[in-house]
Amino acid sequence: MPAPIPLRTEPDSAARRAVLHLLMGAVMISFSGVWVKLTHIPPMTSAFYRVFFGGLILLIPALYRKEIRFYGSRHLTIGLVCGFVFALDLGFYHHSIHYIGPGLSTILANFQVFILTGFGIIFLKEQVSLLFALSIPLAFCGLFMIVGVSGPPLKDLYRTGIYFGLAAAACYAGFILLLRKLQSDRNQSDPSQSDRNRGGFSFFYVIMMVSFATSLFLGAQVGASGLSFAIPDLQTLISLLALAIFSQGIGWILITNALPKIRASHSGLILLLQPALAFVWDVLFFQRPTGWLNWLGVMVALAAIYMGMVGRGKTAASGKIGKSTA
Repeated sequence: MPAPIPLRTEPDSAARRAVLHLLMGAVMISFSGVWVKLTHIPPMTSAFYRVFFGGLILLIPALYRKEIRFYGSRHLTIGLVCGFVFALDLGFYHHSIHYIGPGLSTILANFQVFILTGFGIIFLKEQVSLLFALSIPLAFCGLFMIVGVSGPPLKDLYRTGIYFGLAAAACYAGFILLLRKLQSDRNQSDPSQSDRNRGGFSFFYVIMMVSFATSLFLGAQVGASGLSFAIPDLQTLISLLALAIFSQGIGWILITNALPKIRASHSGLILLLQPALAFVWDVLFFQRPTGWLNWLGVMVALAAIYMGMVGRGKTAASGKIGKSTA
């Protein structure tokens, strides 16, 4: 899945370490599609194990911090809805990877930035900059160059993969908005709690809860579809563990902790490594046929995503929507 877009800009107090963490996180998440592609199980099953194993890993720091307790029915409800939307996102994304490869599917998932800003325009009356307005047609121009507009008609499964990638972007945008609701509770004090617990709960707990909620819905879908939960071989097990540890766990944590310490324009540029490297891995590891026009399309699409990140309206820049630290 795509890396989260920047939340805000702060002074460069720990800039060097933050940049290093951001680079490491972007590289780790760029392998998400590779790990999914290397498994020998259906997309829904790999999505289930991604969040289930990831939740188990994040359970360790949450237990250490003594955060496993009931935070209220509202918090639980938002967590379950967030997990449901993320389950849809991962389902679409993992299917898209199988149909069109990890490179293009990851670029499509990063189109979330345009959907988030559309939400801001409609509901929060954002003022859209010229830079952002130009980024939208540029993004789809790049997409057409990647998939090819002068060649033979797209195969049905390939076209379906593109639709699934765009659906994943829409679901991921919704997931970010819901996750922000959960994260906002982290800094709210509760006078009924002791000084130790008054600061809310950590990011580890938030992602752990969402991961388990997502696995609940994905597991139900796997069972209802008659699919197997069996892990058939060692390659699949290693790929699933790498997906959970690095993409679902460490990568997100590194990026989340680094974003507030780096200028938004710089962090947005660094985070473009994630979809860019995902496409490179697709070509290197899975021999994706790619010509000069396709590579040009990749650069155009990534440039458009970056323009969309830094050219958002005043409301978004103030942190009201879309600047997730997930």
